[in-house]
Amino acid sequence: MTRKAILFDLDGTLVDTAPDLAAATDYALDRAGRPAIGLDAVRSMVGDGARALLEKGFRASGGMPEPVMFETAFKDFLIYYERHLADTSRPFPGVATCLAALAERDYALAVCTNKPEGLSRSLLDQLGLSDFFGAVVGGDSLLVRKPDPGHIHGTLDRLMGDRLGTAFDWAAMVGDSANDVNAAKAAGLPCVVVSFGYTQIAPHQLGGDRLIDHFSELSDALAALGG
Repeated sequence: MTRKAILFDLDGTLVDTAPDLAAATDYALDRAGRPAIGLDAVRSMVGDGARALLEKGFRASGGMPEPVMFETAFKDFLIYYERHLADTSRPFPGVATCLAALAERDYALAVCTNKPEGLSRSLLDQLGLSDFFGAVVGGDSLLVRKPDPGHIHGTLDRLMGDRLGTAFDWAAMVGDSANDVNAAKAAGLPCVVVSFGYTQIAPHQLGGDRLIDHFSELSDALAALGG
């Protein structure tokens, strides 16, 4: 039987996490004596991991501080975010229905995200999505992360372990950013881009193989790519 795998980005793809990330960023900035940057700014900064998000927040609010101050602010960010991980974060419309349908068709599903693995697993647990995924690989899980293709390959390796080492005949990435598209292309996988995520580049300009506006369109997009 043909074995197929689908890797999903998390923030901006499966879950609208920007409001809680913005709250954590503004909290850390405030503790460091900086002005808030707000939700709209944070939406375009998500995708490279928590540390990079806070770095962008500092640059947007006056520039990078001294290293000691930054590390203190980063700890503040993590403490706040862990406590408010899913206050307002919610799956995008149609996510649960789509994942259930894909699992029913025996696709192997995984999360491949630059978000720290522990926070990713906790978020998926709190939103009731964890059981859909055979692997969750975060930005701190491996020595590399997206856009490095090793992040894709490492996620597939863990997913194959979940499937008792069965190799996949076909796999695809679903994401919202240049990191997702570039990692997928470098790994030799097609990439479906969602139009509603977090990106500074227009979704239709990211270079994905298919663009969808709702998760109800994912199955047809995957079929068109051979999945």
